[in-house]
Amino acid sequence: MSNQPVLPPEIARRRTFAIISHPDAGKTTLTEKFLLFGGAIQMAGQVRAKGEARRTRSDFMKMEQDRGISVSASAMSFEFGQYRFNLVDTPGHSDFSEDTYRTLTAVDAAIMVIDGAKGVESQTRKLFEVCRLRDLPILTFCNKMDRESRDTFEIIDEIQENLAIDVAPVSWPIGMGRDFIGAYDLLNDRLEIMDRADRNKVAETVQISGLDDPKLADHVPADLLAKLREELEMARELLPAFDRQSFLEGHMTPIWFGSAINSFGVKELMTGIGEFGPEPQPQHSAEREIGAEEKPVTGFVFKVQANMDPKHRDRVAFVRLASGHFERGMKLLHVRSKKPMAVSNPVLFLAADRELAEEAWAGDIIGIPNHGQLRIGDALTEGETLRFTGIPSFAPELLQTVRAGDPMKAKHLEKALMQFAEEGAAKVFKPMIGSGFIVGVVGALQFEVLASRIEIEYGLPVRFESSQFTSARWVAGPKDDVEKFAQSNKGHMAQDHDGDLVYLTRLQWDIDRVSRDHPELKLTATKEMMV
Repeated sequence: MSNQPVLPPEIARRRTFAIISHPDAGKTTLTEKFLLFGGAIQMAGQVRAKGEARRTRSDFMKMEQDRGISVSASAMSFEFGQYRFNLVDTPGHSDFSEDTYRTLTAVDAAIMVIDGAKGVESQTRKLFEVCRLRDLPILTFCNKMDRESRDTFEIIDEIQENLAIDVAPVSWPIGMGRDFIGAYDLLNDRLEIMDRADRNKVAETVQISGLDDPKLADHVPADLLAKLREELEMARELLPAFDRQSFLEGHMTPIWFGSAINSFGVKELMTGIGEFGPEPQPQHSAEREIGAEEKPVTGFVFKVQANMDPKHRDRVAFVRLASGHFERGMKLLHVRSKKPMAVSNPVLFLAADRELAEEAWAGDIIGIPNHGQLRIGDALTEGETLRFTGIPSFAPELLQTVRAGDPMKAKHLEKALMQFAEEGAAKVFKPMIGSGFIVGVVGALQFEVLASRIEIEYGLPVRFESSQFTSARWVAGPKDDVEKFAQSNKGHMAQDHDGDLVYLTRLQWDIDRVSRDHPELKLTATKEMMV
């Protein structure tokens, strides 16, 4: 890391990160508090609160508000101290993991939120693996310490064993559940005390000089204080001290303990991201590595969200800027179509509100409203033909056929499905034989979301029915062989929305048979979203 060029100050103060967790670990609540402390919202919403307080700002799709889950990854920018934070919130629900995997290609670090009572859960482990593949530095926030939770050492052990990463505590909880009164800040030797009365109030900090300071007794009951001293002595001997270099290389994670709903520990976590988190990192393309300090503007689309504003059928492409200083009105080359594109109304997201972005720098995430020109994986540059790599598209695990309630509306249905396919919300396959479409998704909940969105956004009631096929594989190989194979297996062939050939099958046996009888062909379960 040390041999990296010095970044312009405006870029160096950017911190672009995602929050990953298992559903219900408190990720959306944490996001809300970030926005609260970043001054982006006045009052943090709660996912499970009453009335007006319930309207969380980062979940804007109707279904998200009804169910209290996040299904679309939203991006938010806000200032904190001298830093500019770009936070990408990801869906925690496993049925939306593909959206999350793609989102992780656009950030430089991740915050892993775990529940103090449940520890490391399955979805956290999956997402962590993706971060590991990309060597993303990870900060850990152990949430819900104001409820009954597990022993601190036990939580740390579980992270170390399950995720094979060193854990360095930077704060230590005092008490737990009802007795939870706050935490001891190990980096600055000070006491943080939680205010239970006002949830939006920042914890008060008591400056002390080490664990022997007599002032501690004024704030911490004697039994908890004795336990704290004993635990910290053990922690300092058994656990590694925080080392920023090791963290940036992805071998170590600092852990904070707190309670997001009580605004406790959040500010310390934010300070940690600012001080230790990575600056905008170089991005990889098929041609070369792109450094954030380069003058020409480059960026890539990692997500497309359709109908964010139901009144206008708009689609917003989320673009991560990889280099340069972007200004509104710039003409950029859309590499896939080789056409210039004037970006006249780019937007920055502040929770559910958006405002025009007059300028943006490497590391920022901007939204570009468009009518379908931009797709996931597209590159925008000032003229250089680059192809960004590493944005995955996965074979769906569930396939169903879809029919419009009104047969006359088949054309409308096709349009709606194509839009969702380009957005990356589902895979849409057009079989070579027969009419209708086969829709593939990663998790069953996505069928519900699609049906509800097609109805709300297009006024089209649809029904999903089970399909005879269970899996899909992309077919690659010499052109003549692929065509010959397609002709002789017409009943199994389909095209995806890019026109690429897909082999649909019922059994793993079919896939094995093809690879045995046709060694010249390659069947793959992932496709790089490259242009």
